[in-house]
Amino acid sequence: MPQSPSINRPTVLAVAALALILPLSAVSCSAAQKAIDCGNTAITITSDVSNATAAFNNANNDPTAAGQAMQQLKNDIDKLNRNSSDTDVSKALGDLQTQVQNVQHAIDNKQAPDLQPLGAAAGNLSKACTG
Repeated sequence: MPQSPSINRPTVLAVAALALILPLSAVSCSAAQKAIDCGNTAITITSDVSNATAAFNNANNDPTAAGQAMQQLKNDIDKLNRNSSDTDVSKALGDLQTQVQNVQHAIDNKQAPDLQPLGAAAGNLSKACTG
């Protein structure tokens, strides 16, 4: 009687190990991708804060630039807020939104805004994204 082809034991063990490892690596890659996305957006927000600061410092030459910079900052915060489920990131985003509101309130009242807390909040977001 002909012998049926069989799979040797080391091959079976290797396939079983691979089946266990692949789902774990997919989770790790997903978490890593989320961290990268958060970090990239935090860098963008830090750049937005820098642009807003430069626009406020140059308001005499281009009065509309500050408003545009603040709108871009708000858009980027909203984008990150939609994509974040991390508690620390959400808290940092809340603090950042509060500082954006404070700047907007000062502008609405024709006062010079204090941008230092805004920069600090952006820094806290970067820390939250990088863990």
